Amino acid sequence: MPLVRVSLRRGKPAAYRRAIVEGLYAAMRETYDVPDDDRFMLVSEHDAEDFVYGSRYLGVSRSDDLVIAQLTVSNTRTPAQKRALFRRIVERLGEDPGLRPEDVFINLVEVLPENWSMGHGLAQYAAPAAPVSAADGL
Repeated sequence: MPLVRVSLRRGKPAAYRRAIVEGLYAAMRETYDVPDDDRFMLVSEHDAEDFVYGSRYLGVSRSDDLVIAQLTVSNTRTPAQKRALFRRIVERLGEDPGLRPEDVFINLVEVLPENWSMGHGLAQYAAPAAPVSAADGL
């Protein structure tokens, strides 16, 4: 159940933004065991003065085409799966919309599975609650 937030500079056409979303989703499906229709993605565009980044941090030469993708995910994947996801995202976004690898910034935020509710106020991924009894002192 990834929740994906994409941030980029304002001004790219809808097809460009759609290619980013589709590329991210395809990469997650290919490397992260994301099921069909598990798609919850937000795209935010920012004016230049509100999109601040280190243009050379850690020796990576970033441009104003930088895309920042933050994926909130359950903490159930291995380091190998994470590395595969990062590589595949960069490959996919390089193919379409043509992003340079230096302009793809990815951040994973891992949460426990019980921290998700996909509707109806239910924690769909949480273990069922143990029944409460009088012996529990309640």
